[in-house]
This record gives sequence, C-alpha cells and structure tokens, in this order.
Amino acid sequence: MTYFISTNFPLFDAHFHIIDPQFPLIANQGYIPDAFTVQDYLQACPKNVLGGAVVSGSFQAFDQMYLINALNQLGPNYVGVTQLPASVSDEEIIDLHQQGVRAIRFNLNRGGSEGIDLLESVAHRVHHLVGWHVELYVDAQTLTNLLPLLESLPQIVIDHLGLSQEGLPTLLKLVKAGAYVKATGFGRVSLNVPKTLRIIAELNPHAILFGTDLPSTRAPRPFLTSDLDLIIDALEEQFAHFAFYENAINLYKPINAQMLQTKPS
Repeated sequence: MTYFISTNFPLFDAHFHIIDPQFPLIANQGYIPDAFTVQDYLQACPKNVLGGAVVSGSFQAFDQMYLINALNQLGPNYVGVTQLPASVSDEEIIDLHQQGVRAIRFNLNRGGSEGIDLLESVAHRVHHLVGWHVELYVDAQTLTNLLPLLESLPQIVIDHLGLSQEGLPTLLKLVKAGAYVKATGFGRVSLNVPKTLRIIAELNPHAILFGTDLPSTRAPRPFLTSDLDLIIDALEEQFAHFAFYENAINLYKPINAQMLQTKPS
C-alpha cells in the first residue's frame, strides 16, 4: 500500500529518449521510432520531474547533433548519455562534456554503439578525460564471464534492472562492486520488480536510479505513473527519495548541480 504520495517527491528522470526527426535516425533491426520531441517529453513526463538524462538509442548511433539540441532546449538540469566511436578525439569528448554530456552508452542488446571488445579502453579513457561513467544496455545473464572486467572499471550503470531474473545474481555482484542500476523499463523486464528493488536496496540503497524510459520504444508496455507508486511501495520513503533524485544527482552532476526548482518551459 502506498503511504507517500508520488507527486511529493522531486524526480530526476535518469533514462529517457528524445526522438527528433530533424536529425538522422537509423533503422535498427528494421525499426525506426515515432517522433518524441522535447515538447512531447515535457508533456508526458511526471510533473515533478526537475531534471534528467537524455539517453541515445540504437537508432541514433553516433549522432551528437540531436543530443546537444535536446540539452540546449531542456537546460542545465539535464545531462546526456551518448554513444561514441572509439575514434572520437579527446577534444570532442571534452566539448561534449562542457555541453552537458556525462556518460557513454554501450548498447549490447540492440547495437548502435561500439562493441564489448572496446569497453575497457573506452571506459578508462572517458573517465580519465572528463570523469564519465559507462552505461550498459544488456541482459545481465550474459555478463557472468565479464565480471572481473566490469568490476575493474571506474563506474558502470546497468539499464532496466539487468532485464532478466536469470541475470539477477550477476547484477547483484555488480551492485556489491559499486555499480548503479536503473529502475527503468518495467515493461521490458522478466523479473519481479518490487522484490528486485528491495534486494538491491538492502545491498546499497544509493545504487538505484529511477527513470521513465519514455517513450518506451519497443517495450511491451510503456511507463505508467503507477510505476512511481510501485517504487515507493518497494523502497519506502527514504530509499525511494534516493532512487528518485539524490542518487542520480550524485552520479550525473548536472551543470546546475543545485537543481532549479522549476521545469523548463
């Protein structure tokens, strides 16, 4: 039962996509998503979202123009999670950081990013240059043999609770080693979400990052506002606040670190 009203919590949406047809979209497995602009996002997201992370999708590959355009519209409460080729220059990485990008994504589930063979070198490079972390979209059950490598990286984030029940043991080992986990895409996962959230919080309540996953491209079900209540029920007030806001601020360090108390218009 929900004792705390979800609209009372400040939210940092740590995972959503902007799909602007002004910019290149690349078919991924034959799929090109419908438009979902900044204005579409601001109308669809919970009204208590104060900031967030725009995440590059497989269908955007290495395009940076859409991302910088979105961040310019959204303002300094928002950061970017991009995909980059290993050939990118140091100067380009530094420039992206100055414009609000804070992480690099490896989409091992659908592609559109560099492959796992370049993960170690790229992760250390971007962390050394600008302090970025790595975000992984992957079924955690495929990571068992990579645990020593992943545990050696400066910082990683696993999308969508690692996707599967079979991957949960590996996910929990990564949490113990300091990984963050996104409480996102509940319509994508094949595990018990409340139970998984509680288990992660018992290990480290500062490891969980809430995100809407809007517009929920290719998900069997989209984000629902009731997902907020699910998180509150699973974590209770203090840990829910960490997941909704505080953990993400500590990780992403948006340009406006104090977080404006108003949404962009």
